[in-house]
Amino acid sequence: MSAMTLPPEAPRAPDAPYAPEAPDTPRTLKRSAGLPDQLFRGVARGSGAVVLAIMLLVGTFLGYRAWEALRVAKWSFLTTSAWEPESHRFGIAAVLTGTVLIGLVAIAIAVPLAMGTALYISEYAPRSVRRTMITVIDLMAAVPSVVYGLWGAFYLQSHIVGLSRWLATYLSWIPFFKVRGADPGDPLATTTVYTSSTFIAGIVVALMVTPIACSVMRETFSQAPAGEREGAYALGSTRWGVIRTVVLPFGRGGAIGGTMLGLGRALGETIAVYMIISPSFVIQPRILENGTNSVSSLIALRYGSASDFGMSALMAAGLALFLMTLVVNFVASSIVARSRSGAGADA
Repeated sequence: MSAMTLPPEAPRAPDAPYAPEAPDTPRTLKRSAGLPDQLFRGVARGSGAVVLAIMLLVGTFLGYRAWEALRVAKWSFLTTSAWEPESHRFGIAAVLTGTVLIGLVAIAIAVPLAMGTALYISEYAPRSVRRTMITVIDLMAAVPSVVYGLWGAFYLQSHIVGLSRWLATYLSWIPFFKVRGADPGDPLATTTVYTSSTFIAGIVVALMVTPIACSVMRETFSQAPAGEREGAYALGSTRWGVIRTVVLPFGRGGAIGGTMLGLGRALGETIAVYMIISPSFVIQPRILENGTNSVSSLIALRYGSASDFGMSALMAAGLALFLMTLVVNFVASSIVARSRSGAGADA
């Protein structure tokens, strides 16, 4: 390619006055935005302020209605398992334990399922299959929880007993998998000890939170830098090698954030859990055994027959659930907002 030639500079006349060059000064940027930008900024700020105001009002309302019960129960509200508000003996120790265990079982099942689905969609699936799977997953997120509850109550409970019995037989040395009153050696033993358990409720909730976690992970995995992918392939890496060294490190924050968002959704699930569990007001750490409870199910169960003081106690339980899910979702949002990697990807 030939070099570009510049036109010769015109010679300055000897008697022409010397004109100094203008000094280099930074260009002034105008900060004034147009009317559309100002309107959009105002709408966005207003929407954010409304959301914060609603959250603040919800928390204030729950705190105001729960104050009477909290003033009576004090710190025993967190350590008492019974729920007898009329005799001033009530607490959320049992229901809070059940809520956390159901959420953990759901996340333990949902995270591998969501991550595998997200990796398949972003890395392996053909274009036509990818669109279909994304549509199906989005539709799963739109299915009402009562549908999952009916499926779990009338189908899953009778078909999952075999797996529950197998887990209790071979993993009963782990305290969480021990089932009292079960005889694995007796094929005619009753199976009711395995139904309405934390394990079954967790499976149903897992199917409900999987689309949420999968969507967050898929969006993060699909944004892995193309340059780093191509660099990994250029160095002879396989597709799994690209996933392991580029996609997963880049999407680490999104995967954690999606998991936390799913956990927040699992902690607050009401209808599906309420239709499956057998309410119990004792701390039940054995996830395969009949009987458990959750905060949201407690509220749904006792709301219709509660007295004024009982309603205050339910509001206190709702306040505890509100604060717990708020913390979980805040942590998830912080992780997602800070998620960016690629710097640690060694292709």
